[in-house]
Amino acid sequence: MPAYMVIDLEIRDQAAFEDYQKSIPALIAKHGGHYLVRGGRFEVIEGDWHPHRLVILQFPDRGAIHAFLTDAQAQSLARLRWQAAKTTIVAVDGVA
Repeated sequence: MPAYMVIDLEIRDQAAFEDYQKSIPALIAKHGGHYLVRGGRFEVIEGDWHPHRLVILQFPDRGAIHAFLTDAQAQSLARLRWQAAKTTIVAVDGVA
């Protein structure tokens, strides 16, 4: 069953974030993931959520998400992302 990562990024250091952006796509692909949404315009239709920059990734399953997040290289890049942005990440299962 596919699983998705929904990510809300509040970028605080654009230059450092660009370094992260250059390196992370290959790691996402290594774990079977791909981008569905990468930034872009959005509209809050209902509720009080105020996202900053949205990214939605699709992976083959939740195990692939956890393999990606615990990958040593991804952990190293996460430290760079944490310095450059405040991040909220949610994993959600898709429909079979």
